[in-house]
Amino acid sequence: MPDVSSSASQPELTVLFAAVQQHFHDVIVPLWQGPGWNAELVLPYEALDAEHRPLPPQRYRAMACARQLYLFSSLIGEPGVPSAEDRATALFRSLQEHFHDAEHGGWFYSIDAQGAPLDQRKDLYTHAFIIFACAHYWAKVREPRVESVLNAALKVVSERFASDDGLYEASLDRDWSSLKSGPLQNPLMHLAEAFLATLSVRQDAAVQLALGSLCDAMQRRFIDRQHGVMMEKPLGAVDNWFEPGHQFEWFFLLESTPLLKNSPLHASLERAFTYAEQVGVDPQTGTVSGMLDIDGSVRDATQRIWAQAEYLRALTLRPDSQALLHRQLNALQQRFLHAGGWYECLDAAGIVSRRDMPSTTPYHLATCYRGLIEYFG
Repeated sequence: MPDVSSSASQPELTVLFAAVQQHFHDVIVPLWQGPGWNAELVLPYEALDAEHRPLPPQRYRAMACARQLYLFSSLIGEPGVPSAEDRATALFRSLQEHFHDAEHGGWFYSIDAQGAPLDQRKDLYTHAFIIFACAHYWAKVREPRVESVLNAALKVVSERFASDDGLYEASLDRDWSSLKSGPLQNPLMHLAEAFLATLSVRQDAAVQLALGSLCDAMQRRFIDRQHGVMMEKPLGAVDNWFEPGHQFEWFFLLESTPLLKNSPLHASLERAFTYAEQVGVDPQTGTVSGMLDIDGSVRDATQRIWAQAEYLRALTLRPDSQALLHRQLNALQQRFLHAGGWYECLDAAGIVSRRDMPSTTPYHLATCYRGLIEYFG
């Protein structure tokens, strides 16, 4: 663990988190109840500008709808968001009405600004988030129709995307014909997350078996042997790299469940966490670099809020992490959050390089804050 010169008491950390959490409830969530909501299509806009105006819509993605479904599902029952269940219900219906492919099954990637199908390919990333969101939504409402969609999405992933080696194709055509995409790390990570979300709300032997097989295959095909790092493409692929944020995200998923905690993949990500911290986190500012080569040289120094959130969340499961948690929570608040929302990206010098606020980002903040709530117990 890196040295952190300043330490903080538990009460100081608690006060800081309370301020960050208040910002989430008072500033970020209302953005997607008001200016970020397209009432005509009953969907969130893809992004807002710095003045809270929707960017001119070019498309609406099923994945973005699913992430917002998770967001408002997570807020059901909270006194400050009495409309959360109504919004989650609307998002669930829109997911089905706008994106479900009645002819071939599964869900389209996107629709256009008028609501007509746009990119009709089927991608694993989208389907993983549909599983993830429906599992969380069903946990709150326990409606049979929600579990029915969850089951349908799990079946599609198993029957259409799965390969014999425990991995899954990243993308298929609308009619499920091959696009020769092969497996990619990021959709597979979110599929593992979706499987874990399902297992958190019900016993499911098939999902548990699929999760174990997926993690075994990731260990074989994606883990660099020297540092334990999870690569973005399978080993041996041309132009490969790793992202520190994904090491932290994977570590949290593996550390958070007894199903995976003693697996070979967990052991690899323990090593990867340490290496990613050494080469991918600025010891002064606490900011996380975007993309690195396996030797630790920086390929893309862009600092993204999602990676900050994932490092912070992962620290909640690391021993003796209170001082680091304080540094990272302070870095998130001071560098990325502001009175009008958040900064999506900073450049290598810490200058804001992207001012729009995507509808997909609150998912990362919500899961991060959930990890902190559990940390404080």
